[in-house]
Amino acid sequence: MTFDIEYSTQSFKFLKNVDNTLRKRLLRKIENLRIEPFPSDTKSVEGFKAKLFRVRVGNHRILYEVDTKLNLIGIVRVDHRERVY
Repeated sequence: MTFDIEYSTQSFKFLKNVDNTLRKRLLRKIENLRIEPFPSDTKSVEGFKAKLFRVRVGNHRILYEVDTKLNLIGIVRVDHRERVY
């Protein structure tokens, strides 16, 4: 089963404005979430209303939520680790 992916406005803008190398690394990680939404390096994020997860790509983090009923992954935020939370 594969999941569809929806990007928030912030995550879309961030991906649009970073250099190509970082964009490719981030998008590769996001594409892998389609097949395995909870890889071994996934951590739960506390302090948000929704149940959020994060994965690491170097010094950057991808915050996302998973809706198993709709087979949907929502990319909530992508940013440098110092600014993401």
